[in-house]
Amino acid sequence: MNNFFFGIYPYIALSVMIFGSIARYERDPFTWKSSSSQLLRRKQLVLGSILFHVGVLTILVGHVAGLLTPVWIIDALGIGHAFKQVVAMTVGGIAGVMALIGGGMLFHRRWTDPRIRKTSSVADIGILGLLLLQLLLGVSTIFASARHLDGHEMLKFMHWAQGILTFRPDAAAQIADVALIFKLHIVCGLTIFLLFPFTRLVHMLSVPVRYFWRPGYQIVRSRRTTPLPSHSDAEIARAKVASAKAAPAGPRAPSLAE
Repeated sequence: MNNFFFGIYPYIALSVMIFGSIARYERDPFTWKSSSSQLLRRKQLVLGSILFHVGVLTILVGHVAGLLTPVWIIDALGIGHAFKQVVAMTVGGIAGVMALIGGGMLFHRRWTDPRIRKTSSVADIGILGLLLLQLLLGVSTIFASARHLDGHEMLKFMHWAQGILTFRPDAAAQIADVALIFKLHIVCGLTIFLLFPFTRLVHMLSVPVRYFWRPGYQIVRSRRTTPLPSHSDAEIARAKVASAKAAPAGPRAPSLAE
């Protein structure tokens, strides 16, 4: 089971996430959205959304940098493994609590408001609940990590993640003896990757980079001090008739006699 969940399942989840997202964007581009419910109820949305998104983005950046940075680079920079783990626990713990509070507010809002719940799909509520479970598991790993402050356990996860990306057959063995809470956290995260293309999470990939090179717009305030003169309906009608007569005549349509 260890080899399946940590040696095979990661490739299944990542493959479905990548190719499923491409297929959805090509086949149903109009479903590629976050489906905001702000118009139905603004209360709890702003604060909850800010806490949730800032927390989750901080955790994602931390996980990517912490797991995928080669060990030799960390050693070359003179960063101790124990120090790196304490920083990860501190920053990750704060971001995790922020995301939990914000996600809890969003889940309560979506679950208890009749109008929002009516417009929410099973996937909307389910993926938010799964994200909250993942955050709870992640915060819980801090207590297990506190028993290994030398950074040795953290190295196991780095070797596992980098082994998965480099297709090493022994990657699953790197974390065979870690605590169960870490394994549950990894499996839940991989399941979120698996479900990613079928939920609103796809909006995370819609980074508006095109705004950097699109032509800009300039709004110019009029310096006119007096309002434009008003015109009656008759004057407007006469102007339209005169404009139509002045327009060049196009090709004449053939008559029935022709």
